[in-house]
Amino acid sequence: MTGLLIRLFVRDYRDTSSAAARERYGKFAGVVGIVTNLLLFAAKIAVGTLSHSIAVTADAVNNLSDSAASVVTLAGFRMSAKPADREHPYGHARIEYISGLIVSIVIFVVGFQFARDSLQKIFSPERADFSLVSAAVLAVSIAAKIWQGVFYKKVGGIIRSETLLASAADSRSDVLSTSVVLIGALVDRFTGYNLDGYLGAAVAVLIMVTGYRLIRKTSDPLLGLAPSKELVDDIYRTIRGYDGILGIHDLNVHMYGPGRLFASVHCEVPAEQDILLSHDIIDNIERDFLYRKGIHLVIHMDPIVTDDPRTNQLLAQVREILRALSPEISMHDFRVVWGPTHANLVFDVCVPFGFPQNDRQLASAVAGGIRKLNPHYYAVITVDHDYVPEEEREDGAPPKN
Repeated sequence: MTGLLIRLFVRDYRDTSSAAARERYGKFAGVVGIVTNLLLFAAKIAVGTLSHSIAVTADAVNNLSDSAASVVTLAGFRMSAKPADREHPYGHARIEYISGLIVSIVIFVVGFQFARDSLQKIFSPERADFSLVSAAVLAVSIAAKIWQGVFYKKVGGIIRSETLLASAADSRSDVLSTSVVLIGALVDRFTGYNLDGYLGAAVAVLIMVTGYRLIRKTSDPLLGLAPSKELVDDIYRTIRGYDGILGIHDLNVHMYGPGRLFASVHCEVPAEQDILLSHDIIDNIERDFLYRKGIHLVIHMDPIVTDDPRTNQLLAQVREILRALSPEISMHDFRVVWGPTHANLVFDVCVPFGFPQNDRQLASAVAGGIRKLNPHYYAVITVDHDYVPEEEREDGAPPKN
């Protein structure tokens, strides 16, 4: 059914990568959410009012908040599709994350309000008048929420939208909360046990837990997440495929919303190679990333001496020292300043976040290993922290063609 609705109401539904396509899918999902949640709210508020049930009323207002969240989602997709302007040169795509955060906060606040009302109902109980009609409305609501969760998950997966995936999670929690209310209604109907206030509190707690989890999830992209391992691996693998690139390091990736990726990286090139040729290679890589992957890539070019046997031998020895310390350590920008009485070894080491040694301890351990090679070798070490692909950590060496 979801596929049929998409084909009927989403123009050019096969196009899922452009900003215009995301807006069309997002607006359609927002309209579906508004309509279905308003219908469920109307049915439940009528049942909850007639039966004097705080649990059903809480579930109804939860659907109303879902409808309001769908309005925010609809507005978020519309605003996030706006092109870049002078005040926002990276575009407006992060508005989608903000709309997801607003949805999450609304969910949590609604849950808190009904937790308070349910506690009042527990201490001042009032018998609810459940009927089979009430049970039927709740059963239909459960079925509708199951479909809604599947719908949001499918559309969110198609356009890779955290907002819609958050809405899918909310729909699944609604299925659970409404099921609890339905069970309570049946127990009250056939046994006479009044669980209304307790069930209302249970629904409220479920709503708050869902809201809290979604607040954390939707806040992460705004704070700035590390790129996925798949993306990092792909960037390293692609750049490594170009002739004339000896090594890659200091990759930084910034996401300004879905489909808005900006990255910078250092690429090592042979120092003896014609600088115009190296610059042409760098230009080609940047252009290819923009047009083939949609990534705005800026590359810093690092010239590396490759034709000095003495430096190459020392480089191999330092790599062995790093490998002995930890396979997670990589190295880049290695150069040696040879002098009449001593030599300065200048290089950067890179370790992942959470490495057991702090920067000073690591630099001291590496420098100690180098002094064992020759007491007249002095290490000048900079420690970097990076999201380094696993294959880059195998031997601590920069990637080779």
